[in-house]
Amino acid sequence: MNTRLTTKEKLLNLLKKETKMTVNQLAEGLQITEMAVRKHLNTLERDSFIHVSEIRQPVGRPVQVFSLTPQADVLFPKNYDNLTVDFLNDLQEIQGDEIINHLFEKRSERLASKYSSYMQSNFSNEEMVEKLKDIQIEKGYMADVIKIDDNEFELIEHNCPIFEVSKNFKQACNCETNMFKEILNTKSVKRTSCKADGDHHCHFLINFNED
Repeated sequence: MNTRLTTKEKLLNLLKKETKMTVNQLAEGLQITEMAVRKHLNTLERDSFIHVSEIRQPVGRPVQVFSLTPQADVLFPKNYDNLTVDFLNDLQEIQGDEIINHLFEKRSERLASKYSSYMQSNFSNEEMVEKLKDIQIEKGYMADVIKIDDNEFELIEHNCPIFEVSKNFKQACNCETNMFKEILNTKSVKRTSCKADGDHHCHFLINFNED
């Protein structure tokens, strides 16, 4: 396995360890030019991953010091999914499938209540589906909507932020489908493909006529 780090990754790791560094310190630590360091810093600052502050010197101009912002935390490895799967496996072993089903049902109810607050009573079918798409995009699902007609739509999720969980526990997928039914106020929401089943994307066929 290739574990060679890019210059950007090395820079991020240095700032993570040292917390605050100047351009000169970064250039020395990475053994590259200050110009190359500034190029990476400018990109990271543009993306809100770098905070710049100045330290006054007894003589001369203030020195710029660079540190990571809280947003930069997403750039470092996480193991939340595996931890969640481990906990769920342990619960299943101790208390059986019933507790797992209950947990996902509670999650579905909680999300349905939250999502429903974004739906206005005067929304058309299309506006409700578009609002659902926007919410899912904010949650990291990279969602799209295809309008088939005024009463039928296809919701596509290109990414699944809980993929490891849903791959191991299909209850997550079933509860999501039921949650969509509740917030869209239709009984006809069919999952026609699923990443957890090996498909490329998750597809939902939504029909407001089949009640």
